[in-house]
Amino acid sequence: MMYMRFLLIALLGITLLCSCQPHQQLPVNSLADRVTEGTAQGRILFQLLPDEHQPAKGYFEITTEDGKVLITGNSDLSLATGLNWYLKYVAGIHLSWNNPSQKLPSALPLPEKKIRQETSMQHRCYLNYCTFSYSMAFWDWERWEKEIDWMEMRGINMPLSITGVEVVWYNLLKRVGYTTEEINEFIAGPAFMVWWQMNNLEGWGGPNPDSWYRQQEALQKKIVARMHELGIEPVFPGYAGMVPRNIGEKLGYRIADPGKWCGFPRPAFLSTEDEHFDSFAAMYYEELEKLYGKTKYYSMDPFHEGGNTEGVDLAKAGTSIMKAMKKANPDAVWVIQAWQANPRAKMIEPLNEGDLMVLDLYSEKLPQWGDPNSRWYREKGFGKHDWLYCKLLNFGGNVGLHGRMNQLVNGYYDACAHPNGTTLRGVGTTPEGIENNPVMFELLYELPWREERFSPDAWLQGYLKARYGGVTPEVTEAWQALEHTVYNAPKDYPGEGTVESLLCARPGFHLDRTSTWGYSKLFYAPDSTAKAAQLMKSVAGQYRENNNFEYDLVDIVRQSQADKGNVLLEEISRSYDRKDKESFREQTRQFLDLILTQDSLLSTRKEFSVSSWLTAARSLGTTDEERNLYEWNASALITVWGDSIAANRGGLHDYSHREWGGLLKELYYQRWKVSFNQKQQEFDNKSEEQELNFYGMEKAWAEKSKKQ
Repeated sequence: MMYMRFLLIALLGITLLCSCQPHQQLPVNSLADRVTEGTAQGRILFQLLPDEHQPAKGYFEITTEDGKVLITGNSDLSLATGLNWYLKYVAGIHLSWNNPSQKLPSALPLPEKKIRQETSMQHRCYLNYCTFSYSMAFWDWERWEKEIDWMEMRGINMPLSITGVEVVWYNLLKRVGYTTEEINEFIAGPAFMVWWQMNNLEGWGGPNPDSWYRQQEALQKKIVARMHELGIEPVFPGYAGMVPRNIGEKLGYRIADPGKWCGFPRPAFLSTEDEHFDSFAAMYYEELEKLYGKTKYYSMDPFHEGGNTEGVDLAKAGTSIMKAMKKANPDAVWVIQAWQANPRAKMIEPLNEGDLMVLDLYSEKLPQWGDPNSRWYREKGFGKHDWLYCKLLNFGGNVGLHGRMNQLVNGYYDACAHPNGTTLRGVGTTPEGIENNPVMFELLYELPWREERFSPDAWLQGYLKARYGGVTPEVTEAWQALEHTVYNAPKDYPGEGTVESLLCARPGFHLDRTSTWGYSKLFYAPDSTAKAAQLMKSVAGQYRENNNFEYDLVDIVRQSQADKGNVLLEEISRSYDRKDKESFREQTRQFLDLILTQDSLLSTRKEFSVSSWLTAARSLGTTDEERNLYEWNASALITVWGDSIAANRGGLHDYSHREWGGLLKELYYQRWKVSFNQKQQEFDNKSEEQELNFYGMEKAWAEKSKKQ
C-alpha cells in the first residue's frame, strides 16, 4: 500500500513537471513581452527541448496547446526565431526597424498544423564596422535594446560589438604613459570612430570629452550583458598591430607607416616581429577583458582597404596575431572580412583549421568563396577555413530601394553545393548602414532555415502578407514591379549599393553618380517605380494606420521621385548643351520643385528626417559644448565627411549622402539653386562662368547649429 502511494506521488510529480515545462521562464519570455507590448504573456508558451536525434541541428516547432501557441526549440535563439516565424507567417505581424513592436490581436491566431524548421548552419553574423558610425553612432540603451531584440528574432548569434572599445584604448594608452590630450589626438570622434578602429585615420572628429568614455563604457556593458542573457556571443575587436603614429618617438617602438586612406594619414602599424608586439597585444586584451569580459570571437582586419604590406612577412604576421589572441583566450576564433585583397592568402594559410572564420562580405555581388563568375574569384575560396555567406547591400547609409534577390538566394544554394561549401558555416549581413530595405534582411536570415532552393517570387508573397497583414492585387502588382527592377539589380551594375539619387549630388551636367564610388544610371525603365508608387497610393486608404504599409509607401514614392529626378537632370543637361535657355529655365524649375516635394514627403516620417539623426546626436551631450560637438560629427559625416583634402581629393564628400527631409531643403536644394541660377545668368549674358565652392556650402551647413 505504501509502495502504491509513493508510486502515485512520483507519477503526479512527473505529470506536473511535464505540464509545467512549456511555462519555463526563459529569456525569450521577456523578449516576447517586449515585442508584443505585453500581449504574449500566458498566450505564447516556450519550451527548451534538445533534439536527441539531430543534436547538431538547430530547430524550432510551432504548435498549439489548449488554445495557446507553443514554441519548442533547442536554444534560446531557436525559440526566438520561432517566435518571429510565428508572428510573420501565422499572426501576420512583421516587426522591423520602423515597427519594432506590435500588440497581438485579441483572438490569438493559431497555426493550422505543426510548423517545424531546421538548420545545420550554426552561425549567423551581423554588422559591419561602418554600421556603428553610419547608423549607430548616437544610439542610447533604449535604441540598442530594440536592436538586440531584432537580432535575437532572426537567430543572429555573433554580431560585431565594438561600442566602447575607445575606452579600452584610453586605458591602454594611459597605462603606457600617454596623456589624455595625446590620447584624444589619436582616438576619433563619435561619428568617425570606426575608421579609426579600422586603421584608417587618427583623431578626426575629436577630441572626445571624458563623459563620452564613461557613457560608452556603461552602454557597452549593458549591451554585452543583454546579449549574453539571450545566448548571443558578441564579436569584439581584437588586436592586429595598430598603434599611434607618434609611438615610435614617444616609446621607441619600431613601426611601419601604412600610408594614407582617402587623404587621412593612417595610424602606424606595429610589426609583429617587434619585441613590443606581444606585450602590447597582451595589455590590449587585458584591458578589454577588464571592461567587457572575454568572448569567443575577435574581429581583426589588418591592411584594410589598401594598407601597405611592403616588407611585411604575412605568414608571420598572421601567426603572431593569432598567438596573441589565443594567449588571451585559447578557445577564441579570429573573425576576418573578405574584402578586396583581404584576407591575404599567405597570412591565413599557416593558421589552424577552426581558428579562423572568414566573412565573405559581398557575396551577393562580388563573392570570394569560389564563384567562377565573380571578379573577386578565389578558386579554392578560403581553403580549410570556415566562412559565412554574407550580404553587404548598403554603402554609406545611403537611402534607396535596392537588392539582388535572385542572386542572393541562388548564390547561397550554389555555395552550399560547391566543393568549397564544405566549410560554409552560416550566413550574415554586413551592411554599412541599416534601417533600410527590411525585405532583404528578412530574406537573408531565412536562408539557413530553408533546406531547399526556393523562388524569391513565391517567398515575397508570404513576406507581403506578413508585412501588411493582408495583400490586395494592387500591392502584389506593385511589389512585382519592384522585385523585377530595384530588388534584382544586375550583378555587374557599376557602383556600390543603390541607384544614387542625383537630387543629393553636387551640381553638374551629365552626372552618373552622387558619390565617388556610386552610380546613378537607372538599369530599369523609370516608370517602373512610378507604377509601383501609383499602385500603392491607390489602396492606401485600405491600410490606414498600418505602420509598415505607410513606411513603405513613403519609401516607394520617394524612389519614384528620385528616379524622375535622375531622368530630368539628363534632360536639363541636354538643354544646357543646346543653349536652349527656355527649356533650361522650365526644367530646372521642375527639378528644384521636385527637391522640395521630396523634402515635404520625407519629413512626414521620422525615419527619413535629418532632425531625427541630429536630435539623437545632441541628446548624448551633457553640456552645450558636447552637444555641439556631437551634432557637428553627425552633420559632417553625411556631407563633407572629412576636411577639404579628404572631401575633394580623397573623394569622401557625399559618400554618406542621405535623401532625408530637412537635408534636401537646407543643403541639396541650395546647392542646385545656386548652380542653376549661375548657369541661367550665363545664358542671359549677366555673368561669366566661375567655379562654385560646394565644399564651403557643405562645411557651413555642417558647422551651423540646427538646435530647434
